[in-house]
Amino acid sequence: MNLSDSAAAQPQIGMMFLLFTLSVLLTGGLFALATGRAARISSAIGAITSALGGMLGCCAGVQALCASAPLRFDAAWHVPFGSFSLLCDPLAGVFLLAASALTALAGVYGHGYFASWRGKKPLGVLWCCFNLLTASMLVVITARNAVLFLVAWEVMTLVSFALVVFEHEDSSARDAGLTYLIAAHVGTACLLAMFIVLGQSSGSLDLAQMGVAGRLAGLVFVLAVAGFGTKAGFMPLHVWLPDAHPAASSPVSAVMSGVMIKTGIYGILRVLGMLGEPAPWWGWLLIGIGAVSGVLGVLFALAQHDLKRLLAYHSVENIGIIALGMGLGVLGRAEGMPDLAALGMAGALLHVINHAVFKGLLFLGVGAVAQASGTRNIERLGGLLPRMRGTALCFLIGAAAIAGLPPLNGFVSEFLIFLGAFKGAGSTVQLMAAALAVIVSLALIGGLASACFAKAFGIVFLGAPRSAAAAGARECCALMRAPMMVLAAVCVVIGAAAPWAVRALSPAIAQASGTAPEALVIAAAPLYWIALCAAALIVLLLVVALARKLSRAGKPTGQQVTWDCGYAAPTAKMQCTASSFAQPLLDLFYAVLRTRRDEDLPRGLFPVHARLHTHTPDLVRVRLLTPVVRRAYALMRRLRVVQHGRLQLYILYIVVTVVALLLWKLR
Repeated sequence: MNLSDSAAAQPQIGMMFLLFTLSVLLTGGLFALATGRAARISSAIGAITSALGGMLGCCAGVQALCASAPLRFDAAWHVPFGSFSLLCDPLAGVFLLAASALTALAGVYGHGYFASWRGKKPLGVLWCCFNLLTASMLVVITARNAVLFLVAWEVMTLVSFALVVFEHEDSSARDAGLTYLIAAHVGTACLLAMFIVLGQSSGSLDLAQMGVAGRLAGLVFVLAVAGFGTKAGFMPLHVWLPDAHPAASSPVSAVMSGVMIKTGIYGILRVLGMLGEPAPWWGWLLIGIGAVSGVLGVLFALAQHDLKRLLAYHSVENIGIIALGMGLGVLGRAEGMPDLAALGMAGALLHVINHAVFKGLLFLGVGAVAQASGTRNIERLGGLLPRMRGTALCFLIGAAAIAGLPPLNGFVSEFLIFLGAFKGAGSTVQLMAAALAVIVSLALIGGLASACFAKAFGIVFLGAPRSAAAAGARECCALMRAPMMVLAAVCVVIGAAAPWAVRALSPAIAQASGTAPEALVIAAAPLYWIALCAAALIVLLLVVALARKLSRAGKPTGQQVTWDCGYAAPTAKMQCTASSFAQPLLDLFYAVLRTRRDEDLPRGLFPVHARLHTHTPDLVRVRLLTPVVRRAYALMRRLRVVQHGRLQLYILYIVVTVVALLLWKLR
């Protein structure tokens, strides 16, 4: 084993943190697996090592962002064309920080969440897979060799598949896992082709030495978008995501949605650094993908009744927002506009962090709601605010953040992308068209996201309970509440300290955008006014809350029903439902969504029964992918004639193949 030249004289603390992180996660996973029969012990080992490994990983990420030179580690690895080479540079540091922090909090949350599973599920296996998922993500982010990258990528895919199908007795979980596995390996096939082209062109599988130019660069970029975009959830490659997230447990869903799909974004950014100066159409492609993913993602989210499925479609939406920022950054580099490149990439990278925070918070909140009420169906919930005040407050902060409302973190990253778009609008006609597309898309996404989470929070937490399960819900344990409160606080802190958050990420932004850090500091100057207004708004809200509390001190309080139009016996059925809340917007976008309505309208002077239920199928899956898969399956059935069970013919196939390859090689 040998470190790089600079590290030979003095150990690199950041890389040591990363190595300790991997050691703690893998050792903890093995111990949790070995003590699987003692569920309480295995759960404690898994949660402690996940949290400890996450904290060490955060230290490695911070060190990578602050270090003056990339941190490297090389070790002997007897694999053809492979080497165990790790590299921590500022770009990797951003993703290390997001992955480590969220998995640490999800591990703490999981110890409380999985307490009810003891004696029913093999928790040792679950925690082993959870720690292995975290470790594989960290290796994917820091791998410097293509073979090591692909091995870690495959481990990440297989372990996350195991976590999706962990409740395999449920047929929907098995179907979701199969869809995810197929989609993931289609993406891996594209990545394999991409690395073959890069390795053949550069003569090396070391990522730092890979590079290609000309037409091959465009081919590599398309393969990267297809391969990494499948994992990220770009439309129309997102089909696995709305099924896999609801099938997995809430801590796993938080990690998969918050950070695992970001490895796709990381891969695209890393490949962009290998291709030299980008072509303008690369930026247009990313903007187009971002606009379609963002708008359609939030529209399909608005139509959902399952809380987890709703959040899964919002992951597609937020990946679209990140793609919009990346597209602006690529266009800025292609057109020689450093401020546009810096703002676009700044918005994209900050949104990577922000999405990990508020999406992790929302998935953990949904897990608390589902565990307390026994359902994720919005139509069967309601009235949870007085029963789960801590969860409700955290969910409200996460909902406001994901909707891009000030003074929270989601607003800051979207504001940077808006700012970049407005800067680009004053230049060439092409950039003006791109800026207009970004501005319209972000505005539409923000409005629809606000409506969607007004529905989600209002129907779930306000009003009266719609079922006995909702009426009997109780607040979750402290181990589950504490991570949610930390994430909610981070949403507020990043929003109030926006300039300093961007400054902390400036080395990574400069690396991704190919600009000097000074360009970002000048371009993002309006963030100081945003921070000042955010701080003033936070102080105002605290003063109002304190004044209300003091005004109510010592006064008797009571509860009264709302105005009921003279009707003396209102019931929960008279409340607005999720379907009726979303109906005007769903009708407005019917041409896109094709929402089906199952209704039984009131009849007669004294109706006793009425029903409305809406269902919105994923049109990409129904209209595009399902027909393609059916035709492919029919073709494969015809090829089954070669699978006849005769061993001698199978040997003949092998011999013919080997002879053909030899002839091809010797020609």
